[in-house]
Amino acid sequence: MWAHTSRMTVFASRVQASSAFLPKARLCLRRSSLGKSGSPGIAHVYRPTSQWRSLQHQAGPQPAKSPNSATPKPVPNSGNEMTVAQQRKSDWNIVKRLMENVWPKNDWKTRATVVLGFGLLISGKLLNVQVPLIFKSVVDALNVDITGPAAVWTVAGSLILGYGAARIGATVFGESLNAVFANIGQRAIRKVARETFGQLLNMNLQFHLSRQTGGLTRAIDRGTKGIAFILQAVLFRIIPTALEISLVCGILTYKFSWDFAAITLATLAAYTWFTVRTTSWRTRFRREANKADNAAATSAIDSLINFEAVKHFNNEKYEISQYDRHLKDYERLSTRITTSLAFLNSGQNVIFSSALTMTMFMAAQGVINGTMTVGDLVMVNQLIFQLSFPLNFLGTIYREMRQNLLDMEVLFKLREQNPPLEDVPGALPLNFRGGAIRFENVNFGYHPDRPIFRNLSFTVPAGKKVAIVGPSGCGKSTVFRLLFRFYDPHSGRIFIDDQNIHDIQMESLRQSIGVVPQDTPLFHADIMHNVRYGRLNAIDDEVIEATKRANVYDTIIRLPEAFKTKVGERGLMISGGEKQRLAVARVLLKDPPILFFDEATSALDAHTEHELMKSINETLLTKTRTSIFIAHRLRTVVEADLIIVLKDGEVAEKGTHLELLRKHGLYYSMWMQQAAALDLKKDEETLS
Repeated sequence: MWAHTSRMTVFASRVQASSAFLPKARLCLRRSSLGKSGSPGIAHVYRPTSQWRSLQHQAGPQPAKSPNSATPKPVPNSGNEMTVAQQRKSDWNIVKRLMENVWPKNDWKTRATVVLGFGLLISGKLLNVQVPLIFKSVVDALNVDITGPAAVWTVAGSLILGYGAARIGATVFGESLNAVFANIGQRAIRKVARETFGQLLNMNLQFHLSRQTGGLTRAIDRGTKGIAFILQAVLFRIIPTALEISLVCGILTYKFSWDFAAITLATLAAYTWFTVRTTSWRTRFRREANKADNAAATSAIDSLINFEAVKHFNNEKYEISQYDRHLKDYERLSTRITTSLAFLNSGQNVIFSSALTMTMFMAAQGVINGTMTVGDLVMVNQLIFQLSFPLNFLGTIYREMRQNLLDMEVLFKLREQNPPLEDVPGALPLNFRGGAIRFENVNFGYHPDRPIFRNLSFTVPAGKKVAIVGPSGCGKSTVFRLLFRFYDPHSGRIFIDDQNIHDIQMESLRQSIGVVPQDTPLFHADIMHNVRYGRLNAIDDEVIEATKRANVYDTIIRLPEAFKTKVGERGLMISGGEKQRLAVARVLLKDPPILFFDEATSALDAHTEHELMKSINETLLTKTRTSIFIAHRLRTVVEADLIIVLKDGEVAEKGTHLELLRKHGLYYSMWMQQAAALDLKKDEETLS
């Protein structure tokens, strides 16, 4: 029971390092239709810069700043929200970056598609404005004394057919435009999503230890969906609407007088001003609602991931109350959004209806005065009323564009912050010559005022079995993180075979190191995939052979689906011992020359620990390799060729097991404490 609880504790403490693309808990409020014309409601995430930094730094230690460390870059204006000018500049930069996907360099096929699309756009709008003109002619043709019905019907019938053809043509051109640009939009989404996912995988370890999975997955999901919306808004709404407004104003000025066009332009200005000001006011409610939505998602996912812990402490009601508290905030803010939307829609309708009334009054006056025909009145009505559809969408588009730009701002900031450690210019592959490892005056700390290593220096001989031990918090696991280049030291150097790892290609470096961690990370996939992950091009027979050598094959074939058995999210459906054996099989497939065991048995009971160590010695260590054991239980490393004892960021002592016991130093003290605890446990088992 203790071993199982320990594994749960380890899992709970490391859950923040799980994949950024965990399946989302669908427990939060569904998207609601808060906008007209199919406008989605609050379904997007926004975090001001200060909240975004909070998302990154809520958990985990922070590395001290140094020229070499993987410390996140400071965010401008991190303490306050952006000014209006900064926000506009940010929005414009996002749109420009998206437009690079619409008109990409050296991609003439895409550019030709864009040209074709704009040809369809212009043709469709030209036909669209012809509809009121033709309808005017129909009305005027019928608004006469009918002396020769056949002649009148010939003219009117031809015009009516032309009217129908114009409407059909405008629709066909519009739908063809959608089809032409669909591929461009989807390609842009794919490109940005792929680049973001790659950026996440390449980010430094600090980011993955400190992030919140629920909020981050929401941010990524909404940001990528925002790409489609922005492209559609710009290409299918804003540009076509601007073109149509220009055509309508030109026709009104040419056919009648400038006052009709002036009223139209003044209406558009008032409509736009009112929409922008009111939307800016409403954005505050959206931001607060999104934060509540994010908090609800994080709360739900955290509770579900720690399902067993919730059950252990009988805290279901507490978790539900916490989740409901966030939903209550979301409900309150969503109500404010809906009421403010009603005000916005009403104001827009008043502005447009007033303008339509004025133009109709002027047109009616023209008919009475004999300067305009009834057909002219109908045409003015249709031309201006025709603008109501794009204007109606324009208001909705602006509101949603603002929200999607905020969502995408988070996405692009994610890609700009926390840059990954990269190969230095001219980095070379590792020239492996035995695997001697040397730490030379290494200084490092996750936080500026809490250094872990102070001029740490030690050597791991090539091909030897070396153990690193010491009190909790002395930096044992940090040795691996530095060796694997999850972080760079603040000062000092690390060598493998006299080659500074800072000057080695990271792919080559990491290919040479295999690790069996304390809590083996497994994917929510079958056993075959999880073992093959050590070498993705391995064939099934090689995977099966690796499981046999790791003494886990017999266990696997007894499962209902054998190698096709799903292990559950992070391997929760199999025992700790089985997970560690799968980790051994995975490393056997990788077959690296350097092995690192990061407290690989600390969460296991004594029997399972003994069996696993036996499996490791009979498989991984039969071949000459440089192997490093990070150990808390000293009995697992008594056979090491060298034991390095760390304390307060320095090497306190080193030697073999017997040599260190004879020194009666820190190692001796730790050994005696563990021996006494083991004897006490045996006595308790005997008495029970």
